[in-house]
Amino acid sequence: MPFSRKRRTEWPGDSADSSRAEGELSPQDPAERARAICLRLLTGTPRTRKQLADALHRREIPPEVAEEVLSRFEDVGLINDAAFADAWVESRHHGRGLARRALARELRTKGVDATLIDDAVAQLDSDQEEATARELVARKLRATRGLDRDRRLRRLAGMLARKGYSEGVALRVVKRALEEEGEQTDDLDDTGF
Repeated sequence: MPFSRKRRTEWPGDSADSSRAEGELSPQDPAERARAICLRLLTGTPRTRKQLADALHRREIPPEVAEEVLSRFEDVGLINDAAFADAWVESRHHGRGLARRALARELRTKGVDATLIDDAVAQLDSDQEEATARELVARKLRATRGLDRDRRLRRLAGMLARKGYSEGVALRVVKRALEEEGEQTDDLDDTGF
């Protein structure tokens, strides 16, 4: 039985063989090059509009062509910064234990709009964030056994701070974990030291 190919919708300038390498593309058709670059970058992982715009700029695609291609990709749903931000928050919070502050910083570096960032990080409430902080401390706590209390406190609170947790949350969670292990924490003030 012969293999039949489904006809796909083509954009002006599309070729039937869209899988050819970027280097083989016609240098006089920047729109075709821009589409190929974007499709190749989106194949591996979702990207923000800014990430794709930066890639097109680095490859010397004219700004008006880049804007047109990026707008078209947005229109058809291949670029969706809101969905990207939501997925990023979900993945990085549960996978790496990052707090809202660190997630917002990462999304800003990826070029996501501030309103979309606020909406995405709003998925995490304070209770969920603190529960994640407790899980992170519980995993790291064993590695700090044998150290004096203050050193354990600094290491654990520092780990949480690097993940974007506020000082208040970090110290509260670490003090509670140390108390559960029998450490005396009554003499620690609000700063923990």
